Amino acid sequence: MSLPAAIFAPVVKRLATALLLAQLLGACGSISFQRQTEDSGTFHATGWAVTLFSVDLPKSATNIARENISDADLPNMEVQSVKLRPYLGEFDWLLDLICIRRASVEGTWGFAGVD
Repeated sequence: MSLPAAIFAPVVKRLATALLLAQLLGACGSISFQRQTEDSGTFHATGWAVTLFSVDLPKSATNIARENISDADLPNMEVQSVKLRPYLGEFDWLLDLICIRRASVEGTWGFAGVD
């Protein structure tokens, strides 16, 4: 094995392992429902995504959470709150280099009826 290959082989292995781990961890999400009446209630969904150089793996955390809600296929779903963490405001571009993001989506579903 030549000297440059011996130097870069461990770096390439670590990079490949990091990318594989990021891909596996990137597809995490959960959803929970709380029933208030027979045909209505609230939901809370979360999604996790890994960001490497402005690319969300496998997709943005907000999209993962929203897709979980959509897959539940409950009637009249309304999103009331979306939170993305971490969020640095003007300096959020720093997190686009490398970051693990968590999105939280809350809302209601169903028909509450007349009060």
